Amino acid sequence: MRAERTGRARGRARGRTVAGAVALLPVLLAGCGIRSTEVPTDAGPAPSRAPCSVSGPRLEADPAQAVPVQVFLVCSSQLVNVDRTVRIPSGLADDRVRVARTLLDELQKRPRAQERGAGYTTDVRAGTTVEGGRGGDPEEALRLGTPPGELTAYALAQIVCTLANSAAAAEDGSVVLGGPGTGPVKRYRCTPEVRSRPGTTAPPTAPVGTG
Repeated sequence: MRAERTGRARGRARGRTVAGAVALLPVLLAGCGIRSTEVPTDAGPAPSRAPCSVSGPRLEADPAQAVPVQVFLVCSSQLVNVDRTVRIPSGLADDRVRVARTLLDELQKRPRAQERGAGYTTDVRAGTTVEGGRGGDPEEALRLGTPPGELTAYALAQIVCTLANSAAAAEDGSVVLGGPGTGPVKRYRCTPEVRSRPGTTAPPTAPVGTG
């Protein structure tokens, strides 16, 4: 019986000795210049470049040869304006139809490589045309080769917001658009809601002759 108690006491002493050695191990390692290994934690994926952020130098235009303009492209389901330089003959920079055609051509072009890498796209399809108004239309009217109602939501928003930000707009900042037929034209407006949600928010319209 006494021998059994003695054995148990020795076992407890050895347990305390091992536990103490384990507790001192990090201190000993630190004293030797060795850092104890920590369990790695998952911090998530590395941050990527912010969408719609285009890096790289901008091309400077020769003011004698080109006119600076802005067009709206689609990025992250929003409209984002980008800089362009276009060639417009001298004296025609304020010609509404000429400006509209030039801007529409830019919207149909494939975004530049850096823009594509940042997520920019365009929904305006090749072959989309624009002409001046017909008899009975207001002076600021423009008629697209495709009826506005047949364009995709993104394409219509791109066209309206790009033209509204140019010399092709009416004096009140709206854009008067119609289709290729003789149907009535409408007054379209580019609003912050359209720019932020072009896929679900259509440009507000009003009959010509009203605000």
